[in-house]
Amino acid sequence: MPESRALPTVPPLAELAARPAWRTVDFISDLHLSAGDPATFAAWQHYLQATPADAVFILGDLFEVWVGDDAVNASPENHFETSCSQALRQAADRLALFFMHGNRDFLVGPALMAQTGAILLSDPTVLAFAGQRWLLSHGDALCLDDAGYQDFRRLVRSPDWQRAFLDRPLAERQALARDMRRQSEARKRSGTDYGDVDAAAARQWLGAAGAPVLIHGHTHKPARHDLGGGLSRWVLSDWDSLASVPRAEVLRLSDGGLQRIAVLAPPA
Repeated sequence: MPESRALPTVPPLAELAARPAWRTVDFISDLHLSAGDPATFAAWQHYLQATPADAVFILGDLFEVWVGDDAVNASPENHFETSCSQALRQAADRLALFFMHGNRDFLVGPALMAQTGAILLSDPTVLAFAGQRWLLSHGDALCLDDAGYQDFRRLVRSPDWQRAFLDRPLAERQALARDMRRQSEARKRSGTDYGDVDAAAARQWLGAAGAPVLIHGHTHKPARHDLGGGLSRWVLSDWDSLASVPRAEVLRLSDGGLQRIAVLAPPA
């Protein structure tokens, strides 16, 4: 028999109790907002203005790339970052707004959170809501088969790397980000398989959290997966208005359970 793989240590679990007045919460991820896709930005902005949810949880990769909070209001060329900040601020003025780092926007920092009124979540976080515990994650830390990415993730999440990167001039960081995006797109076109969430690791995290359901993004493969023993994971949809069949979906949680909601395009 093949030797079983040792699973990594479960990261520290943050805890968040829903506010008593909450009746409905939304989960979104992987919008990959960029100045080059104004339609997805418009759909997201319209969704934030119209959602009936009491709280919205953004579980990573809201942005295609984020090179530092100082990009907001830095110059007229950074109008996109400023528009994103304003949309988040307007949403946080009327509902509870939470943000979790993804693999594209792990450099979102306290300055953007303070400016927008959003609350930064640790990955993973346990949400207590509707009489149950729900484990929330971006999901990339659970894609164990992609060893190269896991090495990269450990590097760029280290405080020393982030400090050195953020010390570079903004224009240099933006140029480096463009190069990284081109490399990522080339990898996608080559058909490289990024792997999926490791089921054993997901069960391990759920056991440590005392939660039956994991909600995550990252893989762009929306589905519900039965993990056995009453455990499951729900994968969030990515958003892409430029796809042949445009995608934009919210996972909504209420006393009635989880439901996938298609986001309609804003009125012309």
